[in-house]
Amino acid sequence: MARTQGSHSDITGPRVRAAALKLFAEQGYAAVSMRQIAREVGVQAGALYNYTPDKQSLLFDIMEEHLSDLLAKVRALPLLDDPVAALERFTRFHIRYHSARPDEVFIAYMELRNLSSENFARIEAMRGAYEDILENILAAGQQAGCFAVADVKVATLAVIAMLTGVNTWFREGGRLSLDEVETIYWDMVRRAVSA
Repeated sequence: MARTQGSHSDITGPRVRAAALKLFAEQGYAAVSMRQIAREVGVQAGALYNYTPDKQSLLFDIMEEHLSDLLAKVRALPLLDDPVAALERFTRFHIRYHSARPDEVFIAYMELRNLSSENFARIEAMRGAYEDILENILAAGQQAGCFAVADVKVATLAVIAMLTGVNTWFREGGRLSLDEVETIYWDMVRRAVSA
């Protein structure tokens, strides 16, 4: 099938991913067809296969791109020796990064069940690498006597779940600014793990 006039791979490829992201976040992966994605992009349905092998690949690419960027950005932060300062920075980073990407976060958490087992394993490994960063901060704080948690892994997962929850309710222009939300959440995280 011919490419729609005016479409270019360097433009249309990202538009396909953006349309899939929007539709998956709005309707859920299972409810979205390749025809809907094509219609959103403005290309013929068969033309999508010039940019992606299938819908599963689109879902995986969205998740992988999100997690790759997340890991690159958090790893680019300078190392801090003080576990308390490192935990505060992680808390603020997580909230700020994720609040700017609500659709990606929604898909990364809610659509895991729709990944093939191979793709699931790859995404889980990336999520685990991100969790390890916080787990190492908490373990260092525990060792230094700054933090007291019954189980570092459980505390890691609880903190990440709490921080990610900001995406479900925070809206720009609401009662609190993002800076205020970060400060409130930092206080809650600090209290939850303090020795």
